[in-house]
Amino acid sequence: MLGTIGNTPLVRIGKIYAKLETTNPTGSIKDRLAWYLVKKAEERGELRKGDAIIEVTSGNTGISLAMVSAIRGYRFTAVMPRSASSEKRKMMEAFGAEILLTPAKKGMAGAVEV
Repeated sequence: MLGTIGNTPLVRIGKIYAKLETTNPTGSIKDRLAWYLVKKAEERGELRKGDAIIEVTSGNTGISLAMVSAIRGYRFTAVMPRSASSEKRKMMEAFGAEILLTPAKKGMAGAVEV
């Protein structure tokens, strides 16, 4: 599945071209970022099987990191405000992520504090 990341079609729309990033595995351009970060950390020896990845997120990057983590054998924890969408939390949980919710009133700043 990781091999499909970034192999997105280029389509012509009138006089411009557009990349259809929604064809990435989680439907987001953030798959590119997540796979790149994990791959580089592995290459540098900073990340090994069984390690954990923790990310403060409001959704899309967390979903992508949860997917890459599941495929590569890492535990993944997303720290996010309780106000983040339940659909995004469910997607991360479907990939085996642990979700740590922080008070909604503190927003992303509250998640960073953790």
